Amino acid sequence: MMVTELKNEIESEIIYPDSDGKPMADNTLQFRWITMIKANLDWLFSQDDNVFVAGDLLWYPLEGDNKKRLAPDVMVVFCRPKEERGSYQQWKEDNIAPQVVFEVLYSEPNAPY
Repeated sequence: MMVTELKNEIESEIIYPDSDGKPMADNTLQFRWITMIKANLDWLFSQDDNVFVAGDLLWYPLEGDNKKRLAPDVMVVFCRPKEERGSYQQWKEDNIAPQVVFEVLYSEPNAPY
């Protein structure tokens, strides 16, 4: 008689949070620039259903790694449909990474560079 051990492998589901808990902007001027860039890109690509523009959206480039992530202030992804997303999981997007990202940096007035 042959005995075969059945392995009870329960694969733990990896959660990809939609928020990193960090604020989008540190002040009103930085927020104004972020929203202005996003709004103008939305307008620029409004007639193209295959250009996705997002602001402060978590981007996960690798499946299985929820620690490697970025949340660009604004990002543009060509060849991806305009649709709602909780996060941008690159492997679910034909493995297309954002081609353009914007980070709006803020410097205190009169701060040394």
